[in-house]
Amino acid sequence: MKQKQTLFLVEIAVFSALAYLLDLFSGFLFSRIWPQGGSVSIAMVPVFLMAFRWGVKGGILTGFLFGLLQSILGMSQIYHPVQGILDYLVAFALLGTAGLFAAQVKESMQKGNRKKWIVFVIVGTFIGSALRFITHFISGWVFFGSYAPPGQPVALYSFLYNGTYMLPSMILSAIIVILVFSYAPSRMVQSSQVSNKI
Repeated sequence: MKQKQTLFLVEIAVFSALAYLLDLFSGFLFSRIWPQGGSVSIAMVPVFLMAFRWGVKGGILTGFLFGLLQSILGMSQIYHPVQGILDYLVAFALLGTAGLFAAQVKESMQKGNRKKWIVFVIVGTFIGSALRFITHFISGWVFFGSYAPPGQPVALYSFLYNGTYMLPSMILSAIIVILVFSYAPSRMVQSSQVSNKI
């Protein structure tokens, strides 16, 4: 049991660091396109992998730690404490809700039902990404209204600003997660017996 808990904590640390490095790289590439933060990135992939491997708890902890690393070490855009909490800690922790479908993904993989587990991965990825998007949308609406072009409603500005990077990031993440699980299904199923005991 202790060995499984150690593996759980080690994977959280490793996958959070991987997410941070992926996001840091994409941040350098896209900082001029989204100057108030955000980028097309595959940084959500490690969080989703943990969510599907270990369930909601693993996903939320990985996302939270990833957001914490971003806010402390990354190219964070924090203008207000509440905005910082929303955009980094809450938004990335909510990615872990993809883990709500971890059991269904694992069961479908064990039964060899490829189409079914792919559907659950897509749905989980969509829900986690949608919750992250809603958090960024609210933050943008409340704290970044001054950046909206003259005459454009602040809500529309926040929706378009956050949507232009969140939609492609979600699609890329879902594709990569499916590819990873396709090439390493045994690793995915292997954690199914430990995820509920952590």
